Amino acid sequence: MADRSLRGIRLGAQSLQSEEGVVFHERAQHTYTCTSCGRDTTLTFAADAEIPESWECRTCGSESLLRIGEGTATVDHSGDKVPRSHWDMLLERRTLPELEELLEERLAYVRARRGAGEDVVTLDKISA
Repeated sequence: MADRSLRGIRLGAQSLQSEEGVVFHERAQHTYTCTSCGRDTTLTFAADAEIPESWECRTCGSESLLRIGEGTATVDHSGDKVPRSHWDMLLERRTLPELEELLEERLAYVRARRGAGEDVVTLDKISA
């Protein structure tokens, strides 16, 4: 940097670094085909990187599959974990008759509170 002068240069507008001595890593391009819209997406990966079999489509957000030659790769989703809902987790802890009993108790509590005209905060403080 001693051979270059900073006088008159705009800070942040130009880099003082050069690409001398920089060795780029080998790269490979892979094409993914969307299963719903059919659009092809070409992505660049490092040559020694593990290439995923599926990728999210940039246009529609659905699954795109890696194209190998003239065909596409098939992805096995049998081992994927299915997300559980709150209802599924509740059914793991309680049976339907227990849930119906709890619902009736809670409805009776709400109906009694409405009939008495009491404030919710007051009842909660008293019960605690």
